Formats: sequence, structure tokens, C-alpha cells
Amino acid sequence: MNIILAPDSFKGTFTSSQAAAAMAAGVRERLPEARTVELPLADGGDGTLDVLLAGTGGERCMARVLDPLGREREVDYALLPGDEALVEMARSSGLSLLAPAERNPWLADTYGLGQLILSALEHDIRALAVTLGGSATVDGGVGMARALGWKFYDASGKELQEEGGKILGKISRIDPDGADSRLGALDVRALCDVTNPLLGPDGAARIFGPQKGADAAMVERLEHGMANLALRLKEDLGADVAAMPGAGAAGGLGAAAAAFLGGRLVSGIDYVLDTLKFDDCIRGARLIITGEGSFDSQSMGGKAISGVLERARAAAVPVAVVCGVHKAAGNPEVPVFSRDNLPERLARGGQVGLEGLARLAGDAATAEKLPG
Repeated sequence: MNIILAPDSFKGTFTSSQAAAAMAAGVRERLPEARTVELPLADGGDGTLDVLLAGTGGERCMARVLDPLGREREVDYALLPGDEALVEMARSSGLSLLAPAERNPWLADTYGLGQLILSALEHDIRALAVTLGGSATVDGGVGMARALGWKFYDASGKELQEEGGKILGKISRIDPDGADSRLGALDVRALCDVTNPLLGPDGAARIFGPQKGADAAMVERLEHGMANLALRLKEDLGADVAAMPGAGAAGGLGAAAAAFLGGRLVSGIDYVLDTLKFDDCIRGARLIITGEGSFDSQSMGGKAISGVLERARAAAVPVAVVCGVHKAAGNPEVPVFSRDNLPERLARGGQVGLEGLARLAGDAATAEKLPG
């Protein structure tokens, strides 16, 4: 009997690989005859690169790029089978790279992301995937575009050389002629799990600006600048992206992926599952055990667990969820095993360690007779 262990990471506690290994050990202890298949997952955000490198046998590459405030750092990206590069924007332009006092989307930029893409282009790739989660920026991807050769001019015809959200309101013309010609042949996908537009109350500045250090006055300046960028993208590049679902992701990088890279926004978890050939892996399985640190209402909105449930339903494979905290509304289709199901010694302080995770996975595998 095949039992698939397909968890997301337990953020701040275990990677998805560590979780899958513990869960597999727990299943084998209770069901020695079971064949366990470890399939660690990510939802297209943090950790996606490591999961897909491990799952596909891809190659890790390094590049020296600038962080959101222009400091040089070494950053990794992946070359996957099929001549595809995967870039996590948070590794070059992420909020986690800045101390709390440094967070300032008026200054933070995506120039390093563009440098990372340039490095990937040296490998003669045919496709590019960019994860959009965890950004420190609200620059509409202008920094990325500048690194890739686009030029931006002010009203006097002077080329703009500055970075960050402060450049947005100054742009009077976008010149695409210097853009790297290799981009035109790329199949570009931006991995995104939000639907926020570029502008308005749910847009890049007003929703994400405060999370990145913007006060109320800065949010309004960023909104004004983003509206100016949207106008220039439409008039200079023919890209009408202001209302596109997901355009506001990562401080407007969703719009930039479409306008500057000719890309399309796709579900992060669907991309991960397709790349790992998840549908093939689960065919004929008796059970899938998935999980994450906190199983709540957000888990069903484009996250790893929701993707697993959708694919499993189509394949008629039962699923159980293992988690630390269970806050989701009841779902009679999916049994959930959380720290509440553990003896006190395995859930001290409300934490679920690897031993507890193994115990919960074993419970899930033996909760009732498996089909077949």
C-alpha cells in the first residue's frame, strides 16, 4: 500500500522535507508493510526553490546581486529540467533581508531581481518562473525592468537612475528598446496566490505598503506613483494591467511580470504540483497525508493543502491533514489530526515536535481501515 506524505513547511519549526520524513517514519512504525513516498511541498512562496530542486534533481546556481537597499549579496536560483529557471524574488528583494528599522518601500527596489533574471538568461533557458511572495518593495517592478534594460525618463527627457517607490511618480516615458532581447522568447510564469489589483483600496500600495514600512502619507504617494506607472505601461507599452487580478502582488510585481516580461500569473501550488508530477505520484495511492503548522481558513485559499485536496479529489484518493494548530471550519471530507490529539508530553507549550508529528501521521494512517 502506497501512502503519500505531502506536507507544506511548518513555518518557523520544520521544513517540508523534515516534516515529510517525520511523518513517513510515524507511518512505517504503525504500518510496517506500507510503502511511504515523501513528497515535500511549497505553495509557490518561500521554500519553493528548495522543494523543487530536491524534487526534480535541478541545479542550484549562484549570482551576486543587490538587495532591496542596494547592498551586494550572493543569491541562489534554480535550473530545473526542461531548460526552466526558477527565481524566488524574496531572495533578492525580500522583506526578510531588511531589519525592521530599514523597511521603507519609498527606497526599496527590485533591481536585484532583474540581475538574478539576467544571470539565469546566461544558461540559455526557454522558460522562467518567478515567485512573488515576501517582497520588501512597492516599486511596480521598475527596478527589475531597469536591470533588464528598460529605460525610464522624466518630463524633461532625463533618464531616471533612482530606485524604489519614489521613482514611480516621476516617470514620463518608458523606452523598451534596450530591453534584453532574450526575454522575448521566454515562457514566463509568475507564481501568485493573491488577486489584488494594482490600484485602489485593495491595490499594491494600500494593502501591502503598510506591511513593508509605509505610513499613511507614504501609502498615498505610492498609490499616486503606481497610478502614473499604470498609465505609462498602457500608453508606452500597450499593457493595460491596472485591474488585472494579481497585478498588485509583491508591490506591483504582478503587473510588471505581465508588462515587462510578457508573463502570465499562475497559481503557485498548481505550478509546484505540476512540476513535481504530483498527479502521477498519487495514482493508485491508498492515502495522502498533507499538513502545515496552522490549518485555518487561509489553508483552503490557494495554499498547499487546498491544491492537494483538489488533485486528490479528482484522483479519488483519501486525504488526512496533520497540523500543529487546527483553526479551520469543520470539513467532514478531511480528517484533521492536530496537537489537540497528542498526549501532553508530545505537545508541551502548544508545540508539536518531530516526534509528535510522527505520532499524528501514524494516527492518520491507522484511523480507519484504508480502502482496498
